[in-house]
Amino acid sequence: MVDLRQFEALRAVHAEGSVTAAARRLGWGQPTVDYHLKNLERLIGSPVLVRSPRGSRLTPVGMLLVDRAQEILTLSERAVRDARELTQMGRVRLRFGTFPTAAAKILPSVAARLTDLGIEMDAVLDEVPSLVDRINRGALDAAIVYTVPGYELPFRPHVAWREVHRDPLMLALPVGHRLASRSSVDVAALLSLGNERWLFATAADDPMDTIVVDAFAAEGHTLEVAIRTDDFQVMLGMVAARMVVGLVPGLVPGGAHPGIVLRPIDDPSFVRSILVATPGEGSPRQPSAAVRQLVAAIRDAFAAPPTGWAEGD
Repeated sequence: MVDLRQFEALRAVHAEGSVTAAARRLGWGQPTVDYHLKNLERLIGSPVLVRSPRGSRLTPVGMLLVDRAQEILTLSERAVRDARELTQMGRVRLRFGTFPTAAAKILPSVAARLTDLGIEMDAVLDEVPSLVDRINRGALDAAIVYTVPGYELPFRPHVAWREVHRDPLMLALPVGHRLASRSSVDVAALLSLGNERWLFATAADDPMDTIVVDAFAAEGHTLEVAIRTDDFQVMLGMVAARMVVGLVPGLVPGGAHPGIVLRPIDDPSFVRSILVATPGEGSPRQPSAAVRQLVAAIRDAFAAPPTGWAEGD
């Protein structure tokens, strides 16, 4: 098994250009550096250094190893730092923002996990544009937001983000609609709904609605927006009443609705990319150990098996 000291020795030789200088950098004796490098070479069955009177340089195998070694050493150093921070910090409170449908999916498990770690959380429910503004201003320690393929959120350079879930978008139709008998809807069929009345989100720049508007605009159509609401239960009731059609994300909680059918859309563009945003490593407010624990809890909560929809056919 690899010893992290072998990677430390290799990294130091790469940085300093000789075993002697690497020993000074690490505060080790030169024989100790040589010992760990030779053990590494025995482990992989190949030289990692080319030695000469002018110093030492890494072989191609050594260069491959040093790249991976840097990642491993960074992770191990962060793990120790995070553990120390969590041990020393006592109770800490985080400001966390999320949009409502994500909150319904992940908040119970995230809150329970953070409580076990001694981390308290103030949760803010808001829509995506406001959450982006808050994380950009440093008013939140972390935020869950979403976008769709081809549409970037206006994060400032100091904000880091990662995708934690892909949420398919489905077309909500009333029972008996001419497309309701299909198992799925392709884009051509979706574009045939240009004369329908649509329900959109309250925010005019919601990414989930933008992808629909742009798809119709590319065909020269302007949609009629009948109503705007962020309450998906209101939306489903209006669809069942044959008043509107619209898109419903897979995360929306709920059971069977007797008046609607939900049909997947056969196009990879019709999906929400759910992101968790935090201060970046280079920002004035770098993510703490507590924030990294929050991100891990969010990632694991989204990875849990979905409860799914029970559709009314």
